[in-house]
Amino acid sequence: MAAAIQAEKLSKSYRINPRAMGRYRTLRETVQQLLLAPWSRQPAQPSSLLWALRDVSFTIQPGEVVGIIGRNGAGKSTLLKVLSRITEPTSGCALLRGRVGSLLEVGTGFHLELTGRENIFLNGAILGMTRREVLRRFDEIVAFAEIEPFLDTPVKRYSSGMYMRLAFAVAANLDPDILLVDEVLAVGDLAFQRKCLRKLQEVGTSGRTVLMIAHDLSAVSRLCRRTIMLEQSQLIHDGPTEEVIHSYLHSGLGLSAERRWTAENRPGNEVVRLDHVRVCSAEGTTLGALDIRRPLRIEIEYEVIQSGHIFTPHYHFFTSQGIFAFVAQDNDPHWRRHPRPPGHYRSSVEIPGNFLGEGTMLVSVALVTFLPHTLVHLHVRDAVAFEVIDSMEGNTARGDRIGPMPGVVRPIFPHQTEYLPPALHSAA
Repeated sequence: MAAAIQAEKLSKSYRINPRAMGRYRTLRETVQQLLLAPWSRQPAQPSSLLWALRDVSFTIQPGEVVGIIGRNGAGKSTLLKVLSRITEPTSGCALLRGRVGSLLEVGTGFHLELTGRENIFLNGAILGMTRREVLRRFDEIVAFAEIEPFLDTPVKRYSSGMYMRLAFAVAANLDPDILLVDEVLAVGDLAFQRKCLRKLQEVGTSGRTVLMIAHDLSAVSRLCRRTIMLEQSQLIHDGPTEEVIHSYLHSGLGLSAERRWTAENRPGNEVVRLDHVRVCSAEGTTLGALDIRRPLRIEIEYEVIQSGHIFTPHYHFFTSQGIFAFVAQDNDPHWRRHPRPPGHYRSSVEIPGNFLGEGTMLVSVALVTFLPHTLVHLHVRDAVAFEVIDSMEGNTARGDRIGPMPGVVRPIFPHQTEYLPPALHSAA
């Protein structure tokens, strides 16, 4: 069977002119420079090359759902733009067999002056579909996007959420053979993100090919059996999702046991802002791996900006396969149902030893107000990660078992075995 996507040594470079990156000049300065140009002896400043992609090669078979992970600037979005024919590669080539639907950043693929209805038909035509084929899916697209009252409004007047809902509905419902998706789960509310996940799962099980970028490793784990990791514009790992995520977490490229934000990019709102999250031992030492028998703490630091709010810190634990293990929430009686005055705070939750199973755990953190109504002030997915290690020494739930043990948790429960004498057993 012929491959759905075949990339051979794809590279994309951009030429950077140092002079163009300088400060803006006034009109007077520009005119003076033009008049003096014939007599100017300023040496020409050589431009430099920035490689957004470099020698990236891979093959994806029809029906595969493949994830792409990597740090910001690794080349993920550039790769999808090249595959979508939006950007021309500097060298190398890519062969895609079948109709290609792409959902990249907001603004790609829609004509802003056209209405939502007109853009649906325009995108269908770009995919090579007839008007009758688009009409067959039209109601389904509109229902998914939930924009029926604004269907005949130019999309330039849409909010980013409306735009993204329509863009995803068009890309996923017009039956492309290949679907390219760039971080769609980072946009929209929680209900929309869940709807997107369900739709991507349907697309993946229908035999169509999906190539998706996501920073949410749990979503990659749920949707993709295979994952590609990019770093510094190059492909450095391509294989089963679990192995690639494990490599990502342990290479220093992905999540770590500690995360800090600067004053400019702190998650939160005008009420509260998150400063710091870390995994630490019971003694307070930051750690990324711990013995299964030892307790650990997840610790957050945050600043309350506005008074009058009751906060409940939440800690959501996931495996690297995206399995939701449990949620722990702060029930400190001192602050329960009591507003916190402005200032800096540190909250933590302690997980006992001999509770978690082996493997990588990812922790999402949130600050929530429940009274008088539920309000999520901040929610950081996969804020930190750590590894649970069973050294097979000492008293653990493993006992004498040597092979792998499945399960998210591995607690030690009290057990008791009694010998029943034959007479007593017979009487029973």
